[in-house]
Amino acid sequence: MNEYLKNIELANTWAKAYYLDETPLASDAEYDELMKKIKEFEKNNPDKIAKNSPTLNVLPLKLDKINDGFNKVKHLSKMYSMEDVFDENELKAWIKKNNAEDEEFFIEPKFDGASLNLLYENGKLIVAATRGDGEIGDDVTLNAMQIASIPKNINYDKKIEIRGEIVIYKEDFLKLNEIKLQNNESLFSNPRNAASGSLRLKDSSLIKERNLQFYPHGIGVNELSFKTHKECMDFIRSLGFLKDDFCKVVKASELQAEYLKLQNLRDSKKMMLDGFVLRLNDLSKCTEFTSKFPKFMAAYKFSPYEQITKLINVSFQVGRTGVITPVGEVQSVNIDGVNVRFVTLHNFDEIKRLDLMLNDSVSIIRSGDVIPKLTSVYKQRRDNTQKPILKPQHCPSCNESLHDEGALLKCVNLNCKAKLLNQIIYFTSKKCLNIDGLGESIITLLFNEGKIKSLLDIFSLDENSFFALAGFADKKISNILNSINKAKDVKLSSFINSLGIEHIGEVAAYKIASEFKNEWINKSYDDYIKLDGFGEAMASSVVEFIKINIELINTLYEILNVKIDENSSLKFSNQSFVITGTLSKERTFYENIILENGGKISSSVSKKTTYLLCGQNAGSKLDKAKQLNIKIINESEFEAL
Repeated sequence: MNEYLKNIELANTWAKAYYLDETPLASDAEYDELMKKIKEFEKNNPDKIAKNSPTLNVLPLKLDKINDGFNKVKHLSKMYSMEDVFDENELKAWIKKNNAEDEEFFIEPKFDGASLNLLYENGKLIVAATRGDGEIGDDVTLNAMQIASIPKNINYDKKIEIRGEIVIYKEDFLKLNEIKLQNNESLFSNPRNAASGSLRLKDSSLIKERNLQFYPHGIGVNELSFKTHKECMDFIRSLGFLKDDFCKVVKASELQAEYLKLQNLRDSKKMMLDGFVLRLNDLSKCTEFTSKFPKFMAAYKFSPYEQITKLINVSFQVGRTGVITPVGEVQSVNIDGVNVRFVTLHNFDEIKRLDLMLNDSVSIIRSGDVIPKLTSVYKQRRDNTQKPILKPQHCPSCNESLHDEGALLKCVNLNCKAKLLNQIIYFTSKKCLNIDGLGESIITLLFNEGKIKSLLDIFSLDENSFFALAGFADKKISNILNSINKAKDVKLSSFINSLGIEHIGEVAAYKIASEFKNEWINKSYDDYIKLDGFGEAMASSVVEFIKINIELINTLYEILNVKIDENSSLKFSNQSFVITGTLSKERTFYENIILENGGKISSSVSKKTTYLLCGQNAGSKLDKAKQLNIKIINESEFEAL
């Protein structure tokens, strides 16, 4: 009983922090697990259910008791939360409990964002309010007016509450955090927090920069006379609201298959999803509620992308430019079927911003194949065992003193082995010399065995270099040596990129090659600063690199057959491309064609954009291109160009 009461107290604290304070103290998965324990106890002890149980109350504290600077608005009809199911067995039990085996269901994605209620009267948006405690929300009307996907006027003059989710697309979330990183501000932990925090901005003028989106999913008070939820939502979306392409009516027997379909689409969706919503389509059967849930709908939750664990150690990796990157080791945690033990910590400024300490409870996010990231620190859980993370004074590889540049620590020792190894790995990689068969693991083995000590040693490898090394048959050795010889024919842009010059990536290397040809090593700072897109850091980096490494560059020129990039046709001269969405080939395939034909590639859509090359599940870039009347093309149209 004591454990049950403690769980209730903890669940109520977490619920208040999530719904009212909007500063979560736990992950969704933790909260769901805690609620399972509470429900299990109450199922076995129905006569001992506490009055303050979260299964009876949405929140332990009403929103009208909170003074946070926002005007409070009472919803005309209550905004309920949904009952959760977590696997096929629970789904079947829910269907059986509701006698819905023969029913039709309206299904749609459950967006991971912030709930919003829009009240329209006489065709005009009167009030926009957050969900709050379900009965009373915060008045965020001025902010909602700045969101392009929320119509200010609709072609319906009767009173109606339109409900939905405010989301931020994943690509916009990344941009937002990049800006915050540049401004030395704390990062948003996930798109949901970014959407929720944006709704509560005190300065409404900042909303447009966030590119928030509103997707309706239901209605409150209304005078509509439709018989099905699908008809109702079709009408709502005809008023000018957005619609996701995964909204449909299915039979109860099809729910599991549709859930799996959406789960497979999860990574390719523009916004974060945390589940799948199912509700009876027949509105005449959508009338019963518990104190907390509608009985006619449920949320079928996905495996979480976010978990909470503990940071147990921080190690330091040396990159090819000498930058020291802190890497966190956490207590192993399973996220969507993958055991995660290591996470990126970005840099030391981010550690400082997070106020991160060893042995902290932390939130880890992993999405698709993206490297897991540590996004939040739960300082409320500290127990005096935490220790500060100290900047290293010496390189973990060569032990030389490190150069402190504030956010970055750098090893400037030219003979540092870790730097050399990563330089060699990069030099041979796909976007550089592209030596097939000579991957990271083989290079690391050859480096550790002393067979490779520099970039030049790659071209001195022979059969004897692999003698006595396990796993190298004659054919494998022959293939590697043939690939090295083949890689000697290299485009100038790839050669420049392979050198690993700081601040110079694939696109910048192409600009250098296109503009200066082989004279690039003789150009000055004044020449480089004039290149389109080059700033002081880039220009200085190239000139300094040439000055220090001219002997190495000349030797590589003697070994390699460096070819001037062929762009004689210049079909895309003075044309700017932006690429978005999922394409049938890797993005670099299209980027190379554009660059080789004299075009430019930009990361954002503007009036200067010539074409938007658009794949499936395109995001905000597509919306922006439509607004600016930019020519939008698909893969077939691109090939036709």
